[in-house]
Amino acid sequence: MARINDVGGMQGFGPVDTTDDTEPFHADWEARVVGLFNALRAQGLFTTDEFRDVIESMPPAEYLATPYYERWFRAVCVLLERKGVLAPGELDD
Repeated sequence: MARINDVGGMQGFGPVDTTDDTEPFHADWEARVVGLFNALRAQGLFTTDEFRDVIESMPPAEYLATPYYERWFRAVCVLLERKGVLAPGELDD
């Protein structure tokens, strides 16, 4: 079964924006999320496959409405809870 991230061949998403965006990050927090991901993955806390699975398992409406690096942050938070590093709901406040 295809997940929402697999939109190949789907219609209705409009044209692909091919504008060359030279900035990899548009806010400091985005770079920090990538750093957090890299550090935790390097420590063996989770694999790239686990990380991708969390993102790709998001409900379709949520996936489409969530900015790219926010998806990364949410995935890291979910994995930290699953691995017992964070208590369930610890970051909800």
